[in-house]
Amino acid sequence: MPSGPASPVSNRSPHAPSTTTRTPYLVLAASLIGISFAAPLIRLSEAAPLVIATWRLGFSLIIVAIALVIGGGWRAWRTLARADLLLAGGAGVLLALHFWTWNTSLRYTSVAASVALVNLQPVIIAAISGFWLREPATRRQWFWIVVAVIGALIVGLADVPGGLRAIGPALLGSGEGSRALLGDGLALLGAVTAAGYYLIGRRLRQHLALWPYVGLVYGAAFVACLILCLVTQAPLTPQPPRELAIFAGLALGPMLLGHTGMNWALAHLPAFVVNLTVLGEPVGATLLAALLPGIAEVPGPATIVGGILVLTGAILAARR
Repeated sequence: MPSGPASPVSNRSPHAPSTTTRTPYLVLAASLIGISFAAPLIRLSEAAPLVIATWRLGFSLIIVAIALVIGGGWRAWRTLARADLLLAGGAGVLLALHFWTWNTSLRYTSVAASVALVNLQPVIIAAISGFWLREPATRRQWFWIVVAVIGALIVGLADVPGGLRAIGPALLGSGEGSRALLGDGLALLGAVTAAGYYLIGRRLRQHLALWPYVGLVYGAAFVACLILCLVTQAPLTPQPPRELAIFAGLALGPMLLGHTGMNWALAHLPAFVVNLTVLGEPVGATLLAALLPGIAEVPGPATIVGGILVLTGAILAARR
């Protein structure tokens, strides 16, 4: 994975061929492949959601620690202001909450619905950027935000057995549809926490290199997950070899290739461009969930239509 000091966004014409302009997009393409495996691997695991997140982060930190020691990137921590340390810690807590809520959503709703809803992140970033980063969305962008929200509602409704007639009982906590609605709500909460995590990353990665940044954030997320496991009494050990293999796969693919690749790109591209990568995840994750024998979830027509609206609305809302 590319590393080194963060560099500002280049003003070079996009038509001029250069490694600087090509590399971030190649990294994001690899990141998309990595994150597409997250939902199917989590669905295949039998461990508790918090346990999955803790082991995933733990395995990832082994690689991060090696990179920090070999490259000496840990020395950058000495120069950080207290505000930056607090922001990095906050990003880590948000990442831990993202993993917890999203992992749990996959226990209650389908892979297609969960991934489509959690990837409303660009829409949330557009809304928050207006007052936090002083980058307000235009009227045109808000139109597409509404389209994406409508698509998310269609996906959520399609995932409730019984359709509209089951919504009332589901909201009251009864009926089969209540489980799907709970999963959809958790996926949306996962989108909110992930959006905060990427917004903080955009700010910090402008002056903090990749490995020092992810070392702080992944480390804070790991500690937060450990504390949550202790509070909820989630059993971290022992784990069978099958589960350890899934955790290692999550660390190598979605975490190091996916998240770390996107964190690297945050220093070279605007946050909304980087976050657009997640919009390809529903396609990859849904295809994998349909093809893998252990899952075999084929999305229905309404889920496909709603997912298309989510992707279209989020992509066009995130454009500048």
